[in-house]
Amino acid sequence: MDVQDIVSTVSQKAGLDHATTEKVVGTIFSVLEHEAEGTSASSFFAKIPGADALAQKYDVMAAAPAGGGGGFLSSLQGALGGVLGEKAGALVNGVAALKASGLDMAQIQKAGATLIQQAEAAAGPDLTNEVLGSVPSLKSHLGIS
Repeated sequence: MDVQDIVSTVSQKAGLDHATTEKVVGTIFSVLEHEAEGTSASSFFAKIPGADALAQKYDVMAAAPAGGGGGFLSSLQGALGGVLGEKAGALVNGVAALKASGLDMAQIQKAGATLIQQAEAAAGPDLTNEVLGSVPSLKSHLGIS
């Protein structure tokens, strides 16, 4: 199962269009890529062809587009990212990107839960849980216990 299979399944089960789903999946994978520790993360991405490229396409730590404005929230995100370090910054930026995609929390949670199920099918439940366990606050943002 590659990343596009996962995007298609999440799109169908969460009732989202393909482009929005790709952004959600890429954003979540980007947070995992920045925050998950060591070999479990690289093993996880190795088991899902295309996941790493999608994470990079929607890199939550990439500079905001010039002239995009962003205002107070983006200033706050930058300040929090600077104070809390890259790890927390990736999560803050990722959650902000998900909310900015126009989805409500129920849609984000449905997409996130479906993504985790698909990742478990592709990479195995133990490895998926190990990677998610290294980013516990992401699970709470996705409504996953």
